[in-house]
Amino acid sequence: MKKSFAILATTATLACVLANGTAQAGATLDAVKKKGFIQCGVSDGLPGFSYADDKGKFSGIDVDVCRAAAAALFGDAGKVKYTPLTAKERFTALQSGEIDVLSRNTTWTSTRDSALGLNFTGITYYDGQGFMVNKKLGVKSAKELDGATVCIQAGTTTELNLSDYFRANNMKYTPVTYDKSDESAKSLETGRCDVLTSDQSQLYAQRIKLATPDDFVVLPEVISKEPLGPAVRHGDDEWFDIVKWTLFAMVNTEEMGIDSKNVDEKLKSDNPDVKRLLGVEGDKGKDLGLPNDWVVQIVKQVGNYGEVFERNVGQGSPLKIERGLNALWSQGGLQYAPPVR
Repeated sequence: MKKSFAILATTATLACVLANGTAQAGATLDAVKKKGFIQCGVSDGLPGFSYADDKGKFSGIDVDVCRAAAAALFGDAGKVKYTPLTAKERFTALQSGEIDVLSRNTTWTSTRDSALGLNFTGITYYDGQGFMVNKKLGVKSAKELDGATVCIQAGTTTELNLSDYFRANNMKYTPVTYDKSDESAKSLETGRCDVLTSDQSQLYAQRIKLATPDDFVVLPEVISKEPLGPAVRHGDDEWFDIVKWTLFAMVNTEEMGIDSKNVDEKLKSDNPDVKRLLGVEGDKGKDLGLPNDWVVQIVKQVGNYGEVFERNVGQGSPLKIERGLNALWSQGGLQYAPPVR
């Protein structure tokens, strides 16, 4: 009998929530709305992902995720403040409430998703760990690195991946660990270590910061899966949904051919999927606690996923990274988002 009453009570609560349109906002979302901006945790300087120029202006894929969330929530992509964090600092900053979202080339793993109390909101970049060496070392493959001195950034997944890879291939190495990615790259440049290991995207980003980038090469081996994406704290589903669907909206708009240049024209489309996505039809913004034009604001002010990728790390950037796994699923890649419907 008690169980039946519990079920009835739960059903009544759900019915009340549905009748009112949305559940009450959680603590993080309330705090973000009250202060009027998003506190975004980013890297301590990684071109293409989060990097501040000499005027202090931040840019990069990870930065654009936070800008897009601000555009969705406030209608203004500029309502973001940034907290540069080392790999060791990032999780504590999110857990403690110092930041609202961590958008810092961070790999989604089971431990981080559970024991650390984080919720990953999607994958902004499919990556994998690789190796970068000076060409004068004469190495063509990671299998030739037996006995090498390897620079590693502390507090990352690269440490265990490196250990596993060398052990599996019966090789030895000497680790040299640094807190900051710039420090590890500088050590490679000065010859303090033979090889730098990190996510391949980070290796390409660090290479363009070196004095003579052409002297260094990224080896072909990829030794791990590194799905990078933003994360929020456990306990606020409303905030989690907003950050998650911000990324999904950027992927979906690219798939539907909607970009920052044609979004106004697409508002006149007869396609029901486009009308629903852009808020011309239906009430999907209200479901998320957002204005109905939330997707329009994301695309107008930040762009779709393809635009964000190309200008930050793709052919329109100094990194010139191919889309590869980060192409849309319909173009041979892995980027795929649930529909807005």
